[in-house]
Amino acid sequence: MSRLDELAAVRRQAAAVAKMRALARGAGSGRTGGERRPAGEPCEICSAPLPDDHRHLLHLDERRIVCACEACWALHAGDPEYRPAGTRTLWLEQFDFDEQLWARFQIPIALAFFMRSSATGGVVALYPSPAGATESELSIDAWEELVARNPILEELDPDGEALIANRLADPHQHVIAPIDRCYELVGLIKSRWEGISGGAALSEAVPEFFAALRARARSAAEVVR
Repeated sequence: MSRLDELAAVRRQAAAVAKMRALARGAGSGRTGGERRPAGEPCEICSAPLPDDHRHLLHLDERRIVCACEACWALHAGDPEYRPAGTRTLWLEQFDFDEQLWARFQIPIALAFFMRSSATGGVVALYPSPAGATESELSIDAWEELVARNPILEELDPDGEALIANRLADPHQHVIAPIDRCYELVGLIKSRWEGISGGAALSEAVPEFFAALRARARSAAEVVR
């Protein structure tokens, strides 16, 4: 069987799986404005139509999320330039991240996510802005102290997931989430940013996003290692 035949077979199988998922979900299931693209959007690799629960790849060099059909995800997830988005969402109730340590990261807003980068071999801190994801210079000493206080961060999957720190909430919220959800938050804030301070993007969209994230998260305390 040629590679084209293999790809066609995988696509047929993916279409069948997507149809079964749609039937299982049933009609009337709604999604918030910050969630994944609706059905009918094209795969960014082969342009095939996508279901609303399609998978994502992270393009490592460009640090952007790529929407992919099942066939392209299967074919490219192991490529050097791509990483599949993670799958777990862990809510960190007892997370040690006080004001003094946060200040050492020098992030200008009280919301950021931290990703282990296989491309740089280090940790990247990014925060939402009206222009999208903005990278912040990271204090390695501060990150190492954060990991020492919270050993669960040693398990952070490089490129595929990140720690989100939401210090806009009271109490502060910390969660390990798939990297596509992190960039989804960035896109949500960018699309709803108002004025200089952000307006509804920060006062409404962020709490809604974290409420939805919390509803599907597992508690880190419940995870058996």
